Amino acid sequence: MADKIDTILFDFDGTLLDTNELILQTFMAVLGKHYPGRFDREDCLAFMGPTLRETFEAIDPEMAETLILEYREWNAAMHDEMVTEFPDVTETLRLLKGKGIKLAVVSTKRRDVLARGMKLMDVEDVFDCVIGLDDVSRAKPDPEPLQKAMDMLGSDPARTLMVGDNYHDIEGGKNAGTLTAGVAWSAKGEAFLAKYEPDFMLQGMKDLLEIVDRQAENR
Repeated sequence: MADKIDTILFDFDGTLLDTNELILQTFMAVLGKHYPGRFDREDCLAFMGPTLRETFEAIDPEMAETLILEYREWNAAMHDEMVTEFPDVTETLRLLKGKGIKLAVVSTKRRDVLARGMKLMDVEDVFDCVIGLDDVSRAKPDPEPLQKAMDMLGSDPARTLMVGDNYHDIEGGKNAGTLTAGVAWSAKGEAFLAKYEPDFMLQGMKDLLEIVDRQAENR
């Protein structure tokens, strides 16, 4: 018999807030400046998910610090005009909150960037906990960020669902012992995410309401 879901952990970029074009354009601008013609849009798509340090150190260890700084400057300058929430996100989050579900963000972004996105969406009051890259020593898919959030919320992994748009989210959930849900609107595509075998695949954010209700009925 399935446990009732009482906690949902969300990735942020690409899951709740559509930052996909912003991220791609930032990578292309920074990498195009230093390595003209070397990276195209498809290459940059693969950089979405890992931390900036992991990505840039793999490209050019000696330039990593400079690339990170330039990425953050370009991204911050263009952030507000290039991002928007995915359909039904705010409404669904508030409905889940109304059902008594504990909600948290678990992201590989820094807390200041997350705060900026949440303010744009007007959802600062929705989340009981926010875990950013600067709160942990190991990022997803390591279980540390998810475990930290669950510890803060007093949540059991068996009753927790991790929702995300990348394999780091699915693998991170499995490593932490939670249920997992991929989002079909992932920039890398539903088929890519399905390869990591999440427990659920959301076609829209409102699917979470049905999943939560169904898990409660099946107890």
